[in-house]
Amino acid sequence: MPDHVPGPRALLRRLRELMAEALDPQTRLDRIVREIAKNMVAEVCSLYVLRADSVLELYATEGLNPGSVHLAQLRLGQGLVGTIAASARALNLSDAQNHPAFAYLPETGEEIYNSFLGVPVLRAGRTLGVLVVQNKTKRIYRDDEVEALETIAMVIAEMIAAGDLARLIRPGMELDLTRPASFRGLAFNEGVGLGHVVLHEPRIVVTNLFNEDIEEELKRLDEALGSLRLSIDDMMSRREVAFEGEHRAVLEAYRMFAHDRGWVRRLEEAIHNGLSSEAAVEKVQSDMRARMTHMTDPYLRERMSDFDDLANRLLRQLMGRGPEMVAATLPKDAIVVARQMGAAELLDYPREKLRGLVLEEGSITSHVVIVARAMGIPVAGQLKGVVSMSENGDAIIVDGEDGTVQLRPQPDVEAAYAEKVRFRARRQELYRELRDKPSVSKDGVHVDLMMNAGLAVDLPQLAESGAAGIGLFRTELQFMVAATFPRAEAQERLYRDVLESAKGKPVTFRTIDIGGDKVLPYFRGAAQEENPALGWRAIRLTLDRPGLLRTQVRALLRAAGGGELRVMLPMVTELGEIAQAREIIDREVRHLSRHAYLLPTTLKVGAMVEVPALLWQLDELMEAVDFVSVGSNDLFQFVMATDRGNAQLSDRFDPLSVPFLRVLKQIADAGARANTPVTLCGELAGRPISAMTLIGLGYRSISMSPAAIGPVKAMLCELQVSRLEELLSAALASGGAFRNLRRDLQAFAAENSVPL
Repeated sequence: MPDHVPGPRALLRRLRELMAEALDPQTRLDRIVREIAKNMVAEVCSLYVLRADSVLELYATEGLNPGSVHLAQLRLGQGLVGTIAASARALNLSDAQNHPAFAYLPETGEEIYNSFLGVPVLRAGRTLGVLVVQNKTKRIYRDDEVEALETIAMVIAEMIAAGDLARLIRPGMELDLTRPASFRGLAFNEGVGLGHVVLHEPRIVVTNLFNEDIEEELKRLDEALGSLRLSIDDMMSRREVAFEGEHRAVLEAYRMFAHDRGWVRRLEEAIHNGLSSEAAVEKVQSDMRARMTHMTDPYLRERMSDFDDLANRLLRQLMGRGPEMVAATLPKDAIVVARQMGAAELLDYPREKLRGLVLEEGSITSHVVIVARAMGIPVAGQLKGVVSMSENGDAIIVDGEDGTVQLRPQPDVEAAYAEKVRFRARRQELYRELRDKPSVSKDGVHVDLMMNAGLAVDLPQLAESGAAGIGLFRTELQFMVAATFPRAEAQERLYRDVLESAKGKPVTFRTIDIGGDKVLPYFRGAAQEENPALGWRAIRLTLDRPGLLRTQVRALLRAAGGGELRVMLPMVTELGEIAQAREIIDREVRHLSRHAYLLPTTLKVGAMVEVPALLWQLDELMEAVDFVSVGSNDLFQFVMATDRGNAQLSDRFDPLSVPFLRVLKQIADAGARANTPVTLCGELAGRPISAMTLIGLGYRSISMSPAAIGPVKAMLCELQVSRLEELLSAALASGGAFRNLRRDLQAFAAENSVPL
């Protein structure tokens, strides 16, 4: 091969001409590989395309046996080509046949070639195929030759993604781009949704691939980079951005990337090779993503999301676009697919069109998951790779009951899930028939089934679910979905709407529970904490910032004028915190009274049992408050010392284990001794088997998501509480801490025909 080869610009110009000609797909591919071989003075140029069955099929070749086209095949990971496809990394070899991965395909006649250069055909980090050049002489291809072949591979990737090869696909030999994919993650909210993908951050489609003027493209890139850097500097100089903490670190990472000379140099090289500025960004981004997803260092892999965001910002700068709004063109059965998103962003989508939410990251306590649960849509999370594998409009199924997602499902899979949805609908119809029936067990034990809420969208479900009231109104959700602190008037308006919608049913308002994992971006008072779940949050924060609590209490008192007001304090650790909060509440009562406001006729103050320290103050606690509510989510993670947002630990410990049930029993018994009402509001209350267990422990009020009330009531109506109490009493007293109590409870339900 000569030392100097014609530059890739001439080849790209020739490829553009070929793509514009009225050619059938196979002829176009044949001409493309011929032009590549000619331009690079290669004796062989071959294109392999990845099929849905993970087989790389030879689609075109110049130099190998033409009869092997569409017959020669390699499995993913097999041979040099399969190795490139599996690793998304180029291979540059002077003696290919002695490489340990070499696999000889006799039908191709490639045994006489020694030098080998193969690059992955990448789009959005996904491998769609492999492009190869070969020569008889032994040599290592130069870096500029590797770069040229990667640039051409990027153009071919866009051809594949655009469907240009559709006429060459034989039945049963679909391309990888359209193959069904299954993902298993974590179930964040129950339900099943069938619909079509809506990417929360739509992939920007680059249509202008080639440049006419290198200097003009370099100028465009430089101007866009300048604007990008200015926008980042502007963000970092704003007063509302803390000068320390996690947000600052993220912006510093953005700024580091934006000024990285290596990144800019790769962009400029791609432009010199004939790509437009937009195509250069797309190529470098795709190359970087493919490399970083194969790295084992979790820190470096996490930085990929920072890089992706920056590259997308640069693309929008170059293409003159603002953030894309998809709500206007949303399909009627939209399933939003995102790496992660904010709670307010989900509310931008019209509820009537949403069928589900799929998160590549996230946890069950993420703000967006809490809002999705309030909206009653199925959610699955921790699904690595689902974003890059999805395209807008792809058919998709999200199963929020087992945390699975089926992307581009086969017809039989889709039919099975459609039947599951119909079954759930029939079951929900049965639950609706129970709505107005009393929540009483077979042996006459009455249990109040309350619902959890936090937003205006929850309120219609109070009547629809047949809930006895709102056992937990999370007031912080109003703060989480707002751009700034909600003013007192806005808070009062929401609280009044909640009370009016309740129509006399009890409503328990939890005072603002921010901090920990509930970070408000506009709240400048919070510093970065190593262990935020145990840090400055909830009642600790509001007692230190009494203005927040005073404003909220005043709004609650005014909204509840003439009726009953129930206020609950979260994250209480010591009884002194209750006394301090009561002083603030009493001061606001006196203030409103002096100004002749209508006050609540009844004011009840309660506390949440979430911190284990309260377990040694239970009798004093029951005397100090009007009611108690057990926050089982936090209490469980603190008692078991397990981070509930950690996917590795999510299923490690069972909340229906003997030790934790003893804790719950202890709280219920203390409430009974003091005649203080006790409610449990957490994930435990919303599942029939755990709700059954709570009733057996003595809980007569439990609060859950509206969708869970029907299944729990159906269980309760068939339950003999006295028999269950005998089972639990014996189990908790036996000392069998290692006993599989969940299995015993399931057996009890089966023997007594209790539906779970």
